[in-house]
Amino acid sequence: MKKKWVLTAVSAMLLVTGCAPALQNKDEVTQGNGEEQTAIIPSYQISENFYRTIVPFEEGKARGMIVSNLNTRYDIVEFETGLMRIAQENFSPETHFFRDGQTLEADVVRSWLSRKYTDAQLAEKEMTAEENLGLNPIDTGEGSVDERNERAPIYLAHIMEQNYLTKKEDNSLQLDGVVIGLALNSVHYYQKEQYGAEYEFTIPDETIEEEGKKIAAQVAARLRAMDKTKNVPVTIALFQQAPKNSVTAGNFIAYTHLDAGETETNDWKNINEEYVLFPSTAAEEAHREDATYFLNFKQDMEKYFDNFNGVIGRALYSGGELSSLKIEIPIQFYGKAEAIGFTQFVTGLVMDHFPAYIPIEVSITSMNGTEALIVKAANAEEPYVHIYE
Repeated sequence: MKKKWVLTAVSAMLLVTGCAPALQNKDEVTQGNGEEQTAIIPSYQISENFYRTIVPFEEGKARGMIVSNLNTRYDIVEFETGLMRIAQENFSPETHFFRDGQTLEADVVRSWLSRKYTDAQLAEKEMTAEENLGLNPIDTGEGSVDERNERAPIYLAHIMEQNYLTKKEDNSLQLDGVVIGLALNSVHYYQKEQYGAEYEFTIPDETIEEEGKKIAAQVAARLRAMDKTKNVPVTIALFQQAPKNSVTAGNFIAYTHLDAGETETNDWKNINEEYVLFPSTAAEEAHREDATYFLNFKQDMEKYFDNFNGVIGRALYSGGELSSLKIEIPIQFYGKAEAIGFTQFVTGLVMDHFPAYIPIEVSITSMNGTEALIVKAANAEEPYVHIYE
């Protein structure tokens, strides 16, 4: 494990720390998955925005599928963490504990992600009607390849399940919430021949939402038909993933919540979120003031340090307001003293150039990996800074 230098403010003293000892605070409970077993709920909670996770960690039944089903690593991270943000609307981190999805098996998810088949296609594939579970539209095979793909694109790219547990009076855990994320394509990719060129069809935003809500209704009905989830509160959220060449993540567009036993997905709440890249023309046009903050920050760095390859920021806007900003600075250092000096300088720029209410995370990297991390919480008077050895 890397040692780390800890800096609590620009003018603070540098301290050397080793690996932190394991936290001893814990709460032992029992949970049943066929057999009763002991589990641990950590007493320490990193933040009110994070759920405590049951230990030992149970891998999700569809673990690993997300990597091949989503377009970018930015989508993968946002799909999971954004789903946790939405979960907090109905399942409080104070009373609920996180567990990776244990209801939907990998083969179930795989079958739901496939296309629906016609009766003739079922007969050809030697499948029964009960196996015809695809949530993506039928491709009848009629018309040109372009016509077929534009008429029936793949809307649903992935399904993610998260479980939220509560502790009962007898010190056991019970499933008290299921959150389902439906990742939807904004661009449908297809080939006209095997190993041939890849073509694109951009799906209109209104179509993505409309089809996503239809799929959500079917998912809700199927969950209510399962013993584990028929009487459990369920939240279903729609995520519009970004194209393959995007350097920012996609975003959630809407969610619906079903109380225990409820089956209808009629009450949808819109989510006004988007990721914006700094610097970019889109940022300058839609968020000129924030773009100016970032440009001044970047220009002040360039005055004194010119041996970096560029600085980019990924901003999350919620309801039109900047809610978080992550900045990446790749730079070539020629010594640890230079890295420390640069980090101190950048920390000062962060405090000087951006409004206090914006939470900011700055990652400074070199060819050797991460050199420093600067984290400023919203309205914090002092940032936290880690300089790695």
